[in-house]
Amino acid sequence: MAEGVPNPKVLVIDDEPNIRELVQVALNFHGCAVATGASGEEALQLAHAFDPDLIVLDVLLPDIDGFEVCKRLRSVSNDVPVIFLTARDATADTVTGLTLGGDDYITKPFSVEALVARVRAVLRRTARQRGMAPSDADGDAQPTLRVADLELDEDHWTVTRGGVPVELSPTEFRLLAYLMRNQGLMLTRKQLLDNVWGWEYAGQSQVLETYVSYLRRKLDPLGPPLIHTQRGVGYSLRTP
Repeated sequence: MAEGVPNPKVLVIDDEPNIRELVQVALNFHGCAVATGASGEEALQLAHAFDPDLIVLDVLLPDIDGFEVCKRLRSVSNDVPVIFLTARDATADTVTGLTLGGDDYITKPFSVEALVARVRAVLRRTARQRGMAPSDADGDAQPTLRVADLELDEDHWTVTRGGVPVELSPTEFRLLAYLMRNQGLMLTRKQLLDNVWGWEYAGQSQVLETYVSYLRRKLDPLGPPLIHTQRGVGYSLRTP
């Protein structure tokens, strides 16, 4: 299904049997191994036992909601990609899911083709990340990125500014790393979406803008602004 992820394992959690079956059949057809569950407790158990490459996670579950499930996974350093699936489409819910470390958010009713496309995109992005292993043999790999007083260590997933540790979510970390690897360049919204989220389209710029805002809130109090906006184009990270 995704280059670099042969027979990816996908965990599908939804309390509606028809949705579970529909998504399972579609993902099986596209080469995924699929496990399913109907509750938050099952999600947490299967996330450990099945060790999925991605979770499609309903938000409105009968016991623990999907947001809480994601929060608990992240609290134990489980960074498995999560695509939230829900009937709630309010912007506040979208931001909540992304803030907790979700990778995408799909509202019901949805087309199976659209869901499969999102799963493929997230798996492609994950495969590219795994391909950026610390042991790159070409000698050009720079596990520690530096811009002014900002340092990002890709080997240990740490960020500091002026020596002060900065706590970032997995998505915030990926976005900052990409900006730092391309410091000084004006990156379009499409470039950032394609390379950080793995999406092949620029239709979700709200997600990008939300995460740029998160980074600014965490970095700007520690020094001069580093992330700059070019209206109508995109963003760049450069020294003050």
